[in-house]
Amino acid sequence: MSEPISIRFESKLRAPAERVWEWITSVEGISAEMWPFFRMITPKQMQSLADVRVEPGTRMFRSYVFLFGFLPIDYSDMTLVELTPGVGFVEQSPMGSMKLWRHERYIAPCASEPEAVLLVDQLTFQPRMARGLVGWSIRRVFTHRHKVLRENLNGI
Repeated sequence: MSEPISIRFESKLRAPAERVWEWITSVEGISAEMWPFFRMITPKQMQSLADVRVEPGTRMFRSYVFLFGFLPIDYSDMTLVELTPGVGFVEQSPMGSMKLWRHERYIAPCASEPEAVLLVDQLTFQPRMARGLVGWSIRRVFTHRHKVLRENLNGI
């Protein structure tokens, strides 16, 4: 049995932590980061994580994932196991394509530049198939996500 893949992404952003939090928990921000690779659906009334009742370890909703915005390829039972408002969350969502999906996303102070913050994504996942291709794809998507973050939140 293959071991999970673990990768980390980090961006230094010259934006207030409150603004970064607003971005990373908004449907608009998440959608901008994932486009054009993926589109994920959320409940119609949902604009941000604040609009959903979060009970750690309990599914919030099912999101369907569309490749390039139109080709259905997966689902995710969106589940947060930890939430610290204004700081970060740990999402560990059952997915059709993954034996394991764990996404830790948090905002940390930047020691080298006090006016900046670090946004960190730590991923641990185990694809059900095509491990090499899925690993490459996830790296590519999160590299793109962090590029979008830096473009929209004064990245350094």
